[in-house]
Amino acid sequence: TVRFYEDLIKGKLVLINFMYATCTNSCPTFIANLARVQQLFGNRVGRDVFMYSLSLDPEHDTPDVLRGYMKAYNIQPGWTFLTGTLTDITAVRRRLGLRDPNPAVDADKSQHIGVVLYGNERFDRWAACPALSEPREIVKYVQWVEGRREVSA
Repeated sequence: TVRFYEDLIKGKLVLINFMYATCTNSCPTFIANLARVQQLFGNRVGRDVFMYSLSLDPEHDTPDVLRGYMKAYNIQPGWTFLTGTLTDITAVRRRLGLRDPNPAVDADKSQHIGVVLYGNERFDRWAACPALSEPREIVKYVQWVEGRREVSA
């Protein structure tokens, strides 16, 4: 059990996306692309860069299901997949600004937006990019919010 802000975000450099294990449309492609981002960050992931994937289907995506999903995509240590109650996941998603103005679309997990939020809570620098952005570009974006003067990938 974790508290989203206090345990996962506060004082950290983070990448956040939403997914669900039974998604057959875009989630597999997004996760595969983000796995390449994880490779580029190397051992920084889980140490000073934190990657979080939150399930949009928490009733199905138990910790065991998410562990199997991570294994299927060869997710390395440091990238955390999270589940919770639908109420909590929805609240986090909406507070992060990922909502559709149409309530029916917003409630349909298959219509979720394919973005990665990235931010540096210490500097209050936040942005988002498509989850299918070139992995080296995502690394550059994260380095920018990190506050690096020289950004490379």
